[in-house]
Amino acid sequence: MSARYGADIEGEANGREEAESVVTASGVAKTYDSVLPFRRSVDVLENATLEVDRGEVVGIMGENGSGKSTLMQILAGVLDHDDGDVDRAGTVGWCPQEPRLYDRLTVDETFRLFGRAYGMDDDEIADARDWLVDVLDFERFRDRRVDRLSGGNRRKLTLSVSLMHDPDVLLLDEPYTGFDWETFLAFWDLTAELRERGVGVAVISHIISERDRFDVIYELHEGHLHRQEVGEDETVDSDPTADGASCERTAAFFDRGGSAATDGGDAPEQGVSR
Repeated sequence: MSARYGADIEGEANGREEAESVVTASGVAKTYDSVLPFRRSVDVLENATLEVDRGEVVGIMGENGSGKSTLMQILAGVLDHDDGDVDRAGTVGWCPQEPRLYDRLTVDETFRLFGRAYGMDDDEIADARDWLVDVLDFERFRDRRVDRLSGGNRRKLTLSVSLMHDPDVLLLDEPYTGFDWETFLAFWDLTAELRERGVGVAVISHIISERDRFDVIYELHEGHLHRQEVGEDETVDSDPTADGASCERTAAFFDRGGSAATDGGDAPEQGVSR
């Protein structure tokens, strides 16, 4: 394994300390207009403000339909926002909620395709592939076509190609949906390694019991983001991060604490309440 993947963790972290923030969103707004006449438009995000620092793991939580995936796509730069500013410092890795893979390619061919798109050479692609199939335990499926993979292994491959180019920030939309318990734990071990290397990680999650794994949690409710630093204050300010709108739901959301998941969340098979 090359120093790029796992061996020179301290050196990479030190090289990334110059700029603290890797993604900043300020006053972001997004409205979806109805394609049908006489139907109301939907305001998904209003004055949403968020920051992901290097070496920080950020959780983004909220009910189904609250706009979490819309926010993540805007942060990744694949969806335009209507107002506000989004700044990115460095390279971005994005793991979307739905796999965006080519069914007729094998796992190995998928790594080569994405690696070349990232501008990686053959040795870098091989190093990244070998590291990720080992960490996420799907090495035996390297010659299998994507359309013949299980849902969990498709998810592993989607996660792998989103981070194989060693991004400065990794944006993950419910990355562990379909994972078994062992892979779920491996995912968090991998996240801890990325944090040590100075990578900023933002994760959309429904699993509130995992809140202690995050440095900061944002809850998205009624278009507004509400911020809490985990471990410092067990309460959360009901005011959004960027304006004075009241939101009593936010405190109740965190008060449920470490035993419940929000509506519609997919939890691993063991150890996490549904």
